[in-house]
Amino acid sequence: MKRISIIILLFCVALAAKTYSQGCVAIRSTGGICSKMQATQDTSSGWYLNANNRYFTSFRHFIGTTEQKQRIQQGTNVINHQYTLDLSLTRVLNPRWSILLDMPIESNSRSSLYEHHNLGRYLTHSFGVGDIRFAVYSWLLDPVRSPRGNVQVGLGIKLPTGNYNYQDYFHTSDSTRALGPVDQSIQLGDGGTGFTSEINAYYNFSRAVSVYGNFYYLSNPREQNGISTAREGKPSANAVKNGSDVMSVPDQYMVRAGVNISIKDFIISAGVRDECLPVHDLIGGSGGFRRPGYIISGEPGVTYSFKKISIYGFVPVAIVRNRTQSVPDEISTKLTGNMVHGDAAFADYAVNIGCTVRF
Repeated sequence: MKRISIIILLFCVALAAKTYSQGCVAIRSTGGICSKMQATQDTSSGWYLNANNRYFTSFRHFIGTTEQKQRIQQGTNVINHQYTLDLSLTRVLNPRWSILLDMPIESNSRSSLYEHHNLGRYLTHSFGVGDIRFAVYSWLLDPVRSPRGNVQVGLGIKLPTGNYNYQDYFHTSDSTRALGPVDQSIQLGDGGTGFTSEINAYYNFSRAVSVYGNFYYLSNPREQNGISTAREGKPSANAVKNGSDVMSVPDQYMVRAGVNISIKDFIISAGVRDECLPVHDLIGGSGGFRRPGYIISGEPGVTYSFKKISIYGFVPVAIVRNRTQSVPDEISTKLTGNMVHGDAAFADYAVNIGCTVRF
């Protein structure tokens, strides 16, 4: 049953909230596979390099779970194209302990009308290294004595290495442009030092059938990063009143669970994935501008292994998309007496393709 088919540890970055979920909800790159999802008898130390490519296009606007279909019909919807290359280097120290260093490289673009005074549909961009994460992992049970099932825990730190004040030009008239911070959804980082906690588990019913579960939480104690949401101008009086004039540094989490079927050198996966940017953080304040919400997806995938290389593809397809009410929304509702609930753009699906190489 010796098989180097799945990555030895959780590859959930999220880095920054880099993970951007499948839309404007700023869940940053969580990678394609998120754990060792099947037992392996290979417990020797070594190095593992994983390169995960994640891409999606968000363009469907939601308020709560209700799609704002008129935005596409009217041509006023925002369209985000987001690509992340996550480079993850893992050192397996012994059968129980391993360490991870993850570096995301991002290339994003955002097409909109309202950010350019409705003068036309123009693009803003961002490109560069995102927030780097370091983590330590341990299996709770001895992998050699417990090949049938195990639970792995991980703790990490996410550093604010990504530029969270990335700027581009916004059209202010037919002939003039002004330089300002790009939208939060395509910023390279969130500006906070965060702490990650992870739980990964698997159980093999047989050589052919196994189940897996992954949990990842990023806690960002910093409340706001001081970057204006007004882009090229001054924030509105309403934005100042409800606190949305500066960008928030939000928490985020992801949960995955599913079944693996092994067929020779292939592993066919079928699972569910929940990515969320919560309204309120576990530690610190929750003020500032954020687009909280969650997306629940069905997640089919396939992994092929040969010698010391595994290649994989996972395509989470959206089932439920929900843009929840933010803290500024709640404040505005109290101030005006009218229900205020912002929107966010989501994708229909995301594509995760990558490979893992053992040295």
